[in-house]
Amino acid sequence: MIQISGVPFQPNENWQLGSIEKTIIQMMQNAPDLYTYYSVDELLFELKVRKNIIKSANEMNKGKAVFTAFEYARCNPRYWQLTRAGGFLLRPDVRPSDAILDVFRNSSLYAFECATAIPIIYYHAILNSIGSNLFNSLFQNLYLYSWHTDTDLGIITFYSHHLLPGDVVYLNNPDFDPKTPWFRGLNAVVLNDGRFFGHGFNIRTVEEMIQILNEKRKPGSHLSAYVSRLVTRPSFKYLFRVSSWNRSSRTYKMQRLIVHHNKSSISYAHYLYYSI
Repeated sequence: MIQISGVPFQPNENWQLGSIEKTIIQMMQNAPDLYTYYSVDELLFELKVRKNIIKSANEMNKGKAVFTAFEYARCNPRYWQLTRAGGFLLRPDVRPSDAILDVFRNSSLYAFECATAIPIIYYHAILNSIGSNLFNSLFQNLYLYSWHTDTDLGIITFYSHHLLPGDVVYLNNPDFDPKTPWFRGLNAVVLNDGRFFGHGFNIRTVEEMIQILNEKRKPGSHLSAYVSRLVTRPSFKYLFRVSSWNRSSRTYKMQRLIVHHNKSSISYAHYLYYSI
């Protein structure tokens, strides 16, 4: 159910919404959860970002960036400095928007693991939602490594049985083969057609992804991979507010501690555990 300022939401027939936005609204209306917004603009902003997350996932799927572990990561040195940990640090002479766009435009120059892929998708989707000028104001000094993100991305994670297109779910493979630890799990974007995108797995049904993970278990294991109830998404409400702030009035912004762990394909909750 959707509420705007405490009032049940009624779609406006004059809105020019696409099929993706209409699907998301219908799923929200039918959900057991209550989706509350201060204004219609706040709801429309979330719909736009969710749609762009899906579009960015599809674009990454069509690109040539490959899945690899941190030790074999690579990036375009024109835009990023490759750190010893396998992260991508934005060059000081490059605009953040140009660097994020390059991951998609020159995708063959990039290799990264599946957790890193999600913040890249988030940044690309938000760039396409708010424009380059505001994006460059908000997201300076980017560093792409696992789930490390700028604080203004406002990532949240929680347990739920209900998914919406644009959410990220974690497929857990508890009996993964230690010889291939990058198959410990998969971060996957929920698309609008019932399928999922996971970097290294492309676009597949969840059953197909589980089958692939099950083929990478310990020899003799019968403990199947599964879709966990862990759901991760940006804080759309926070992004909506922060995108309207005057960045020049915020001279300092707290940044998260960078946690280098060298474990591919972990969930955001797992990453937060390392940061404690």
